[in-house]
Amino acid sequence: MNAAIVTVGDELLVGDTENTNATWLCAQLADRGVTVQRVSVVPDDVSEIARVVNEHHAAYDAVVVTGGLGPTHDDVTMEAVAAAFGRTVEANEEAATWLESHGYSGENLDEGTTHLPSGCRPLPNEVGVAPGAVVESAYVLPGVPSEMRAMFERIADEFEGVPTHTVVVEVNEPESALLDRFETLRHRFDVRVGSYPGESVRVKLSATEATEAERAAEWLRDRSELVV
Repeated sequence: MNAAIVTVGDELLVGDTENTNATWLCAQLADRGVTVQRVSVVPDDVSEIARVVNEHHAAYDAVVVTGGLGPTHDDVTMEAVAAAFGRTVEANEEAATWLESHGYSGENLDEGTTHLPSGCRPLPNEVGVAPGAVVESAYVLPGVPSEMRAMFERIADEFEGVPTHTVVVEVNEPESALLDRFETLRHRFDVRVGSYPGESVRVKLSATEATEAERAAEWLRDRSELVV
């Protein structure tokens, strides 16, 4: 399974808010064996959100969208996702009933809180108020990290892929000195090689079989100056 993540918010694009949602979602999906192939950041703009969601829906198995939920003027994600799938936005009775059962009546909810894309599957917000939604292969989650994480946990089992096993080897050599060894690793073993330089070089070896990842790591250890 492959996926794309779309994070919505002007505050992300001007640097006012760190995009921790994307980092967290990437890690969660990777742990489930899902390959995240694209992370996009888009402004609070209906046409831009709709365009990106539409493109990613056509290219990937699933699209996870976070941010821009609620009734305020810049919360336009539901409208945009509806537009991406050629749907309207309408009051969702299931979402309203769930909120009412948890102490929120129509009188104390802002207008538009339960307006979701037609025909969607609403996702209850157990930490906040504004519901999420599933529209075909698009999962629309809140932008508030605690709300997003709780809602993702409800649907996590819907994301499945081939789990990978990873071994990290820390090498006390310049990255440029390791290029030939990286090439050999890719040819001799069925692994993906990631290289992350810093004070040392962290070499990340990932494979679908734990034994293959460890064999590749052992080969690299035998031929490298390791961090003690």
